[in-house]
Amino acid sequence: MNDLFGSSPKEGPKEVKSAARDADAYSAKDIEVLEGLEPVRRRPGMYVGGTDETALHHLAAEILDNAMDEAVAGHASFIEVTLEVGNFLTVRDNGRGIPVDPHPKFKNLSALEVILTTLHSGGKFGGKVYDTSGGLHGVGSSVVNALSEALEVEVARDRTLWRQSYVRGKPTGGLANAGPTQNRRGTTIRFKPDPQIFGGLQFIPARLYRLCRSKAYLFRGVQIRWASDPALLKGPKDETPAEAVLHFPGGLRDSLEEDINGAPRVVPVWSGDADLPSGPNGHRTGRVEWAVVWLEQGEGLLDSYCNTVPTVQGGTHETGFRNALLKGLRAWGEQRGNRRAAQIVADDLLGGMAAKLSAFIREPQFQGQTKEKLTSPEATRLVETALRDRFDHFLAGDPTQADNLLAFVIERAEDRLRRRELKDTPRKSATRRLRLPGKLADCTVEDAGRTELFLVEGDSAGGSAKQARDRATQAVLPLRGKILNVASASTEKLRQNQELKDLIEALGCGVGDRFDRSRLRYGRVIIMTDADVDGAHIASLLMTFFYRELPELVRHGHLYLAQPPLYRLTQGAKSIYAMNDADRERKVKLFKAGAKLEISRFKGLGEMPPSALKETTMDPSRRTLLKVVALAEERARTNDLVENLMGRRAELRFQFIQEHARTVSEVDI
Repeated sequence: MNDLFGSSPKEGPKEVKSAARDADAYSAKDIEVLEGLEPVRRRPGMYVGGTDETALHHLAAEILDNAMDEAVAGHASFIEVTLEVGNFLTVRDNGRGIPVDPHPKFKNLSALEVILTTLHSGGKFGGKVYDTSGGLHGVGSSVVNALSEALEVEVARDRTLWRQSYVRGKPTGGLANAGPTQNRRGTTIRFKPDPQIFGGLQFIPARLYRLCRSKAYLFRGVQIRWASDPALLKGPKDETPAEAVLHFPGGLRDSLEEDINGAPRVVPVWSGDADLPSGPNGHRTGRVEWAVVWLEQGEGLLDSYCNTVPTVQGGTHETGFRNALLKGLRAWGEQRGNRRAAQIVADDLLGGMAAKLSAFIREPQFQGQTKEKLTSPEATRLVETALRDRFDHFLAGDPTQADNLLAFVIERAEDRLRRRELKDTPRKSATRRLRLPGKLADCTVEDAGRTELFLVEGDSAGGSAKQARDRATQAVLPLRGKILNVASASTEKLRQNQELKDLIEALGCGVGDRFDRSRLRYGRVIIMTDADVDGAHIASLLMTFFYRELPELVRHGHLYLAQPPLYRLTQGAKSIYAMNDADRERKVKLFKAGAKLEISRFKGLGEMPPSALKETTMDPSRRTLLKVVALAEERARTNDLVENLMGRRAELRFQFIQEHARTVSEVDI
């Protein structure tokens, strides 16, 4: 046993006697009881998350939340927030005013003093005074009082003005009657954070202004009047106004529109509000407001709030929101007979989504006093139920837009699945010697905005193109015949295809989750194939590759089709070119009748003299290029067309041929 405790037999008795003496010394007098607000001052991190800049501004949020609760409850129409020199912040509302009558439990103290000096006191715990609230008087206000060097409160109530002052959480005197007031009501709190707690940290005007602005967006009925001493604004680069009236009738929709700043979108902004389902006794449980849009480019965002408090770590209301959208879009896909909708997961839906969500619920449960995450379990069901029906109506109200959204999300799902299975080859310098002899003839200019990459069929065409190009700005990459059809090929085949590996390597921008458009080595990627049926097929395969694997290049206008001629018409020293049969017949009429006219048909780009290829197809001053575009409003139709014509189901192609064969003439071919 002694070995177990690591002591020798001789030391044992001494240690036992020592422990006995320590036990005798530990008594009731050693138990320290922290009263009032002293626990807050001893451990501020437990209440405001620390003593840093974020914690400092959390004090402002607590007082502003209390004023917002009065506005949301319908008792206040404006809030004034004023920042003064000396790090004093004043928040005033025109609500009912904190009660000042004696508290029934603490009869020697007013309700106001109880709220400001006692943790877990206030009018928001029972739910009778406020249906929903973000602040809890007595938690928020008392914590702010405890962590303030000075706090002054004025309450205008029942035509009487009351005042009281505090220093580091303790009143300097009783509640004083400051006389009658006719046209004023509400609560005013002016406080200065304690330097003993926060050191030299000062309120930042820009941060407080953003806080006020976000609160004004969250409740469209309130007007927040912001003011800051001009001396606190940091020169011309600080765009924070000295004064502003913040009022947004559009609510969250206005906030979202400002954030996305006109960015291209898949569907218009969907916004609205709804009451949450009633409780078991018909009691009102709250309401939810939202604004949602899906963006063509970039990552999404989801800003959520509960009772106007930012829930930066999300929570159960966000879960209900995601469930409603995911289940609704899957159901729409099933209704439209799109089997691929079943593979959609939440990340596919949320990745390109920009959204604002604001829930107002009774007696919310947060994770910690800083309220960064909502944990109320019933919020998931309430929000999901409220939104699901309205999202279904949004989709059914415009089937074309709904199909475009579905197609957009399915694209993301398929991209996710490809990324999981397909490991992109490590990006290497495209200027090194590639595996296939004579594969890439690179240009010398490094500025991508001035360069072009021509994709041509075979070494013969590649040879002509290399001689016809401008070596400074034009690169040539020959491909062997018809590349892999990525719309019908398995992931394994796609991963093993050397032609596509070399193409991706030459472009330099990667694919999937390694895609980075800023690393694209060429401003224009030009598909240059023969002007015949085989050439059109190769161009279709390449366009399918870019549309499926590198859609951002298509969306940003990097992909083009060259327009080489099919015929050359020569009479004497005069030569002109014709693009196809119909163009040839038109241009024959431009020559003198009766004189010998030679018409030669190019078998392919490799048969064209480099001078002719340069003159007709590669010289920027004389050529014609077609830009390949994918219209956002036609996303669903384009996806269906690619799937039907290039996908694995041959019967869909056969059906298309049957439906359109009569419209094709020999001239079209």
